[in-house]
Amino acid sequence: AIAGLLGSCVAAARAYDLDVVDGVYNDFADISGFEAECRQGRVLGMDGKSLIHPAQVEPCNRIFSPDDSEIRWARDIVRAFSLPENSGKGVISIDGRMVEHLHLENAKRVLRLAAASAPKG
Repeated sequence: AIAGLLGSCVAAARAYDLDVVDGVYNDFADISGFEAECRQGRVLGMDGKSLIHPAQVEPCNRIFSPDDSEIRWARDIVRAFSLPENSGKGVISIDGRMVEHLHLENAKRVLRLAAASAPKG
């Protein structure tokens, strides 16, 4: 029931281009428990987590930031949709996978997250 409710929150947030931040994990000394809850939140579609202790910052950033393979796939999607032959198409094929505009929007979101989480300096 909770997962369904959280899924509805995530769907509504995506519809309005909003981020969804998961709630606090109170046992700040239990980093492995915190990491497990972050991974669960990411699977449910959360964009981040409320933090209450500095020790939670690094694992939260690591878990919620897109990894290299997600970034590569997002770039492939954006690049493919920008090709002249795909202009105006709602669905295209990339490496044998059907990709739609909803994937394009998500790919752009992944690239924005990657840029925001990239090391500064």
